[in-house]
Amino acid sequence: MNKVLVIEDDPHIIDLVEIHLKDLNCEVARETNGISGFETARSGNFDLIILDLMLPDLDGIQICQKLRALEIYTPILMLTAKSEEFDKVLGLESGADDYLTKPFGIREFIARVKVILRREKRQTVQGINTIIQFGNLIIDTEKRKVMLNNERISLTPKEFELLVLLADNPGRSYDRDELLSAIWGYEFSGYEHTVNSHINRLRAKIEPDVSNPTYILTTWGVGYRFNDEL
Repeated sequence: MNKVLVIEDDPHIIDLVEIHLKDLNCEVARETNGISGFETARSGNFDLIILDLMLPDLDGIQICQKLRALEIYTPILMLTAKSEEFDKVLGLESGADDYLTKPFGIREFIARVKVILRREKRQTVQGINTIIQFGNLIIDTEKRKVMLNNERISLTPKEFELLVLLADNPGRSYDRDELLSAIWGYEFSGYEHTVNSHINRLRAKIEPDVSNPTYILTTWGVGYRFNDEL
């Protein structure tokens, strides 16, 4: 049985979400404000956190950032009444795994939850336990740790997953749609620029010279690849 934490201050939404999560055989914990939600999230062992963006005391973006800073990588599905493109990108780039705008259809909600739980289960079953190394760049996929020149590099979950995917397949070029599907596990039509911004921030953290990348190269007219000549 999957354990899901729902952090949402609207009682009608939290009731609706809980009903359908239980239909998916999920054990549900509920929190209705940001501070208590964050404390429960950091202390509990959950398979998924459903997180409202606008919360009393502490908003969803802050909760997401705090959890990732503590290296808590529980998948997060963010809910919000805001539909502006900026808010969607901000939610994803703060470390959320997916984003759903209110009001949402229950079928879409269930589909997003299933995708996240299925991907998380697959990763757990595979039990990847490898070290990927290219010179002074070392990626520990089990501990989700990246070292560069003996210094630890702080990456968001999506930055880390992008790096692992590319570094584990050096020389293979991925277009933006492939990266969206592989890393986010869902089609984000029209949000290919989210991949670009993640790649740019990843390069800023690991590349000696961002203007002349060593590790993550651009395949013009296609997308991105990891350098296979290191």
